[in-house]
Amino acid sequence: MGHLPGDDMVHLDRPLRRDASFEVEGVTCRAWVYEPVAETTRPAPCIVMAHGLGGIRDAALEPYAVRFAAAGFAVVLFDYRYLGASDGEPRQLISPRRQLEDWQAAVAFARALPGVDPARIGLWGCSLSGGHVMVIAATDAGIAAVMAQCPMLEGIASARMAMQRAGILGSLRMAGAVIGDLARAATGRAPRYVPLAARSGQLGAMASDTAYEGCLAIAPPGWRNEVAARIFLTLPLYRPMRYVRRVACPTLLIACANDTIVSAGAAARAAVRTRKPARLVVLPIDHFDIYRDAWFETSCSEQVAFLKEAMQGGAGGPG
Repeated sequence: MGHLPGDDMVHLDRPLRRDASFEVEGVTCRAWVYEPVAETTRPAPCIVMAHGLGGIRDAALEPYAVRFAAAGFAVVLFDYRYLGASDGEPRQLISPRRQLEDWQAAVAFARALPGVDPARIGLWGCSLSGGHVMVIAATDAGIAAVMAQCPMLEGIASARMAMQRAGILGSLRMAGAVIGDLARAATGRAPRYVPLAARSGQLGAMASDTAYEGCLAIAPPGWRNEVAARIFLTLPLYRPMRYVRRVACPTLLIACANDTIVSAGAAARAAVRTRKPARLVVLPIDHFDIYRDAWFETSCSEQVAFLKEAMQGGAGGPG
């Protein structure tokens, strides 16, 4: 059951943001709910959002949510279990399977919100969650639109890129960390953590100076730059691309041509494999550039325009 207490309201300039929560397998996921600001006849369409690998809701996602709300959309922006403001132990645990369950629960929560049109739910994802939204859109015929920026669609491609950055020695160090984390999990001990972002030559999921600087540039105070190492055993096997042909709703894919974290080519291939051809936008930037400055404006403008066109059907759609 969702929780949306009136005394949890937080006032921005516009729109209104409220704290909310929903349960997944007895664990509380926390979210921000944004009311649509632009004039629109209720019920309003709603966008459900979450971050990528190790990211949390206040790591550069609120500007997108505010912009969507200003365009007439309700927004649910949530943290996964084990991360950020959400509950769950151990902390900093990342599981694609569990995160997909969190997405399903977040969509159900959004559909039940007062003033939201349950037939007009859109999904927004980035990096790892850019792959998640494609899986959810493929398995939930009621999704009205999906947007994925710099999406991680082929885990093996991202793993190869990480190994090339790390070299043989760095890859062996990461393998050792994974084995150590699995051993600790088997004996009920706390995880073996590794940095999510690190400088070139250091141990980390994204070990390059550009990734380190880009990741920290969007990180909020208190963000934990670490993840349980076991994710690097399962992540290469995660292939949202397998679901792309089943995505029937309007789709926007934004790829970063110079991406050093995920395969931009996978996004281009996905754009022609969806049941209806997706709109593909390719920007001449690296993975983290899309969240800041002029490139944020470019990507956000593309997304707002896409949403207005894709979700304008039904009662009271924003126009």
